[in-house]
Amino acid sequence: MPWSIRGTKPASTRLVGGGAGSGGPERTIERRRRMREETEAGIDVSKDVLDVAVRRHDGGLETGRFENDAAGHRTLVRWLTKRGRRVRVVLESTGTYSLDVAVALHRARGVGVMVANPRAIKQFAGALMQRSKTDLTAAAALREYAARMPFVEWRPPAGEVLALRGIARRIAALVVERTRERNRLHALQATAERVAVVLNDIEVNVRHLERRIELLTAEAVALVREHVTLHRAFERLTSVPGIATHSAVQLLPELLVLPDDMTVRQWVAHAGLDPRACQSGTSVHKPARISKVGNAHIRRALFMPALVAVQHDPHVKAFFAKLVARGKKPIQAYVAVMRKLLHAIYGMFATETTFVGEKFHAVA
Repeated sequence: MPWSIRGTKPASTRLVGGGAGSGGPERTIERRRRMREETEAGIDVSKDVLDVAVRRHDGGLETGRFENDAAGHRTLVRWLTKRGRRVRVVLESTGTYSLDVAVALHRARGVGVMVANPRAIKQFAGALMQRSKTDLTAAAALREYAARMPFVEWRPPAGEVLALRGIARRIAALVVERTRERNRLHALQATAERVAVVLNDIEVNVRHLERRIELLTAEAVALVREHVTLHRAFERLTSVPGIATHSAVQLLPELLVLPDDMTVRQWVAHAGLDPRACQSGTSVHKPARISKVGNAHIRRALFMPALVAVQHDPHVKAFFAKLVARGKKPIQAYVAVMRKLLHAIYGMFATETTFVGEKFHAVA
């Protein structure tokens, strides 16, 4: 499977048409009937905020902005379903940023959610001759997509995949804290005025963090072994040079939550490993750098495997050496290895096979 203007409160802005006026029982019944009818909404997802456009019963658009966090998701659901309104929602697949809100919407009563391929949305917006790109126009285009195109209900990843992702992200947070404590320990040991009790406390905390990481990793592995699909994907992942248990635990859930219609280029872009050129006229021509716009968990999980694979696998080592011989800096070559490893994993998942060195890079 290959798968801010920030406000403290969501703002709702009526763009077209007037509000419902007061009236007798007949008008009240009519308003209630209309609210029970299904409408459409589009959500433009970014790291911090969600921009929403929803069609009112009079044909006008109502917009809102919400925080992209758990509290914001709850507020969004209440806003979308107010007065019993039922709504079909379309949002683009943006990996990590869209997954949690998609899950929250899927669980909400009266809400259907479709996670659309970004390429399809781009082509649709082009057909609408949408020349500008703002959060509002993006949300409105997504709303239009929900109204005109076949609605394919999204299904969230399996519960065990989400559970594994939760464990893996907790492990990653503990690893970061362990690194900070080790750095504090190293700095303290290098000073003459170190305090023994502080030194001991840091050492104890490092050992405590290591133990917690071990326990959570064991829980993750046990969860993988309980589910055949997870276990098979885990075995394929650990066949890649440099990817052992810890890296596989970090990588696997981040990849399994991705939509299965994503291309390998979209995987690379989602991981933030796509090159970004920096050119301006004839005077500025900087070397391309990776975008780093995307899932940092995948980048972190691939970095150490790339280093290890270059040292110990002849095919990866030959690929790295070839890049350096062409004038690439070592760090650029390592990033290229990370990107190529991700390409290899995509192919392995698509074909349900394990790693083949010759396919990665033939050794002369």
